Amino acid sequence: MSPSTTFALIRHGQTDWNAAKRLQGSTDIPLNDIGRTQAGNAVPALSQFDWDFVVSSPLVRAAETADVIAGDLNLAVTCRIPGLVERDYGPAEGLIEGAELDSMRIPGGYYGAESESEVAERGLDALHVLSRENPGARIIVVTHGTLIRVTLTEALDLDVGSIDNATLNLVRHHRNTGFALHILNGTTHHTQGSHSDNSKGHKSWQL
Repeated sequence: MSPSTTFALIRHGQTDWNAAKRLQGSTDIPLNDIGRTQAGNAVPALSQFDWDFVVSSPLVRAAETADVIAGDLNLAVTCRIPGLVERDYGPAEGLIEGAELDSMRIPGGYYGAESESEVAERGLDALHVLSRENPGARIIVVTHGTLIRVTLTEALDLDVGSIDNATLNLVRHHRNTGFALHILNGTTHHTQGSHSDNSKGHKSWQL
């Protein structure tokens, strides 16, 4: 029987747009001082487990968080994976709650934005590729809150709420039995999902 691949899914630390409650999405905003502290604070929970390497979204807030975590754990960041970028909110990017943002709302999101199903498909594709190419590996994946939420919702058929900055979400994936959730927002869970590995149409990244 092939081994399971373990993923720590970590949302990046705080940015100034997070603090201002701006819709951030794919806009490339760096960490603020609180976010850099949060990145370091993620390490104690991660250090309870053994890890092989780190990957991240290429957006700077995720890349910075990954670099802090990797440095503290003496690991390599082996890849920035484009499919792990945050949801593209289109014209709604940068807006805060109010009349202008309300005018852009449509069922499932915002006018001109990427759909949640498209984001979940990207997230699952990235995890399936990592699992297939690294069976049995233990991988820290630093990415974004909405991407983690919708990916886990789809993978587990579970209503997953908001993902906190720089907290541990631990899942395992087996090619035959799919995903199993063990930790969500730092709290222990035991939920078995589906989405067994199907390599058809999946891209590959050099690690």
